[in-house]
Amino acid sequence: MFVFLDFEASSLAKDSYPIEVGWVFEDGRSGGMLIRPAPEWSDWDMRAQAVHQIDRATLLRDGTPHGAVAAHLVEMMEGHALFASAPSWDGKWLSVLLRTAGLPRHSLRLRDTDLACRETAGAILGPVLPADALEAEIDAILKAVDEARTTVPPAHRALADAEGERDRWLQVRDEAQKRIHSLSPEGRVRS
Repeated sequence: MFVFLDFEASSLAKDSYPIEVGWVFEDGRSGGMLIRPAPEWSDWDMRAQAVHQIDRATLLRDGTPHGAVAAHLVEMMEGHALFASAPSWDGKWLSVLLRTAGLPRHSLRLRDTDLACRETAGAILGPVLPADALEAEIDAILKAVDEARTTVPPAHRALADAEGERDRWLQVRDEAQKRIHSLSPEGRVRS
């Protein structure tokens, strides 16, 4: 099953660490946690705080210990396909969380949400479109969905942004299913 993840972080610096995680399974099950910083995590950027509106005192008071968050994520998500809109950043913070908790950093791996969208549209359209037309049709679907979503800025809260990624994937899936109905039996798009 696909799972869409997002992290908020202390900053975008080299020593940054995750402060919040949110996830949404493709079936809509979701959750999120504030992450209490490990003692050695000291990086903090007030500009990042201004964006996500989470202060360090709140994390220390209300956050779940980082090790418990890491263990929960591994238990819940192992064996699922994990996706994020910025897998290099979110993957960095996931890796920091796992390593600091003493877990292998590759216990969970993130891929780009675009891959989930492409795989899903391809699975829907592949049986009815010739291979030479499939990629162009997938590109057209992604472009149409993304143009329709330009007015939806990220919330910069982990659960809301993970829900946004799932919503994008659902829109791509729904658009691919609609296009199936516009195909003739020969597998060509009707004009």
